[in-house]
Amino acid sequence: MQVKIENQKIAQTINLLYNLSLKGKQSRHRSKFINALREKYQEFAEDEKELLKEHCNLDENGEPKTLENGTKWDVKDLDAFAAARGELYEEERVFDGGDFQEILKTVKEVLLNCQKEFTGAEAEIYDYLCDQFEKGADEK
Repeated sequence: MQVKIENQKIAQTINLLYNLSLKGKQSRHRSKFINALREKYQEFAEDEKELLKEHCNLDENGEPKTLENGTKWDVKDLDAFAAARGELYEEERVFDGGDFQEILKTVKEVLLNCQKEFTGAEAEIYDYLCDQFEKGADEK
């Protein structure tokens, strides 16, 4: 099984899984999957920082400058930045392999058999995750 999750959906995935009430093996596997998600999110955050350094004017410390009291980045080319950022946000992180198979199967089972009612953004991320886990099972 292989599961792919877009960078922009990792934080929401962590929050959704974190707030599920689970016991035993399901809880342990959920925690291991959340830890893997956090690692991928950290990589994403580092990639985003590099992207900012590439596309923004830099201060004397080599960090991206901000405008309007720190509310906006001082971007050199907005169109190029928007395109690169969109690509980064939609890039998928892959979870698969070896020992991770059992964890993915457990998390899939948790999601597909979940009795919790979701609304709003939480319902959207739940639907997205179910789709990703179902696709992952098809792509053995």
